[in-house]
Order: sequence, then structure tokens, then C-alpha cells
Amino acid sequence: MSSSFRPLQLKKSLGQHFLKDESVCLRIIAYLKEQPFSHLLEIGPGAGALTRFLITLEGVDFRAVEIDKEKEEYLKINFPSVRDRIIGMDFLKMEKPFDGQFSVVGNFPYNISTEILFKLMDWRTDIGQVIGMFQKEVAQRIAAPPGNKIYGVTSVLIQAFFEVEYLFEVSAQAFQPPPKVRSAVIRLTPRKDPEKMKSARSFSVLVKTAFNQRRKTLRNAVKSLFAKDILQDTAFNRRAEELSVTEFAELTWKMN
Repeated sequence: MSSSFRPLQLKKSLGQHFLKDESVCLRIIAYLKEQPFSHLLEIGPGAGALTRFLITLEGVDFRAVEIDKEKEEYLKINFPSVRDRIIGMDFLKMEKPFDGQFSVVGNFPYNISTEILFKLMDWRTDIGQVIGMFQKEVAQRIAAPPGNKIYGVTSVLIQAFFEVEYLFEVSAQAFQPPPKVRSAVIRLTPRKDPEKMKSARSFSVLVKTAFNQRRKTLRNAVKSLFAKDILQDTAFNRRAEELSVTEFAELTWKMN
């Protein structure tokens, strides 16, 4: 069930592990097609395992961003139709690739996968959906509910703006070379009712401060952000991991 794979030089600094299992690619495509879209960005196409299917989608303006010049040339040679659709640069430094709404897909480089999501959050008003491959532990953290020991900053900041679906897990043998970790695919869809908060910045500061000392009660962890009388509220008796995303958002209105 694997697609043909031609060896390419792997760059550990870029966190490269090439997806080679065709059945995994087809599952990702199937989930992607559950929602209509006309513009699509692939992040980190690598050897083109997903790209070869994405370029065949009808009525879709497709683009791919690839930082590695060797992989960019490989894609242009092996997939001629993608030649003018590749953006050869660091995704974290690129401008928004389309005007209006677009979807995002990719086997994200694991060493920057969280940074990728936070950049996509800045574009959330124009994003239809994000379907990405992550290290399993990262995917679980993004999807974790309150009260879970892995529920943390990433969980709260992303869930405030996106619905998260944990789609399926992927064996290390689906990659060349096999990574030392398991992987998982998740889908993020912008929430129709994003949390109401004082500001995205105050929300981020509160969440990061709260989880920076997650073993302490909220009262001790975030005391620098609230007036003393506000801190007497019983909500501050709990620890950060016990608060829902909504409760964090509501607390921003009471911050200094």
C-alpha cells in the first residue's frame, strides 16, 4: 500500500520524515474533501506523497510552501504541473498565500508544528480548515480536554479559536525513514462562536502565566495580573488545568 519512493537527502535540522504510505495519503485527502474549498495550501510537501493527489483536485487553486531548495527542485521535476505553484521559502516568514478563504494541509515538520499552528491562528478569519500530521503527543495535547494532565497552553490557545478533531494515528512505518515517535492527524476548523475575551493578547498572557506554574493554585500563579479583591473569587482556588477554555476567556475581563 505504499507509493514509490525515490531517495532524497534528509535534513534533520528541518525535521524531515517523508510520508510514503499511499493509504495514509488517501485518508487525509478523504477528510480534506469533506468540506468544500477552492484554495488550498500544502505546508512542507517534501517528496510529494500528498502533493501528487492534491494537484489532481478539480477546481482548486493549489499552492505548496517548501523551505528546502532540493525538495523544491525535486517536486518541479517530478510534478511539472506544480512548477509555478511552489513557494520556495520558510512558511513561518511567508505572507498569506491567498486573498479570501483557503484550506491548509500538510505533514508538518514536527520541530516547528506548534509554531505553524500559531501562525495559522493569525490567519484564522480566512481559514476554512487545517488538516495536519503531527507527532502523536503534540496532537493529543492540542485536543486535550480540561482536567487532563497534558491539557496546557497549546490546548487552550488553539481551542479558543478552533474546533479540534483527532482523526487517526499513523505508524512510524508509514514514513521514510521511520521516526522514533508515533504520529497522528488532526483537523482544526475555526469556531463559529470563538470565545469572547478582553483581547487575544490578554488571553495569551493569562493562559501562559497560569500554566507556567501549573502545580500552584491559580491565585498564586496569576496574582500579578489581578487586583487583590478579584483574587478572592473561589475560581482562583483551582489550578490552571482545571479551568475550561471559556473560564479562561471570562477571567480576562477581570485582569488589570
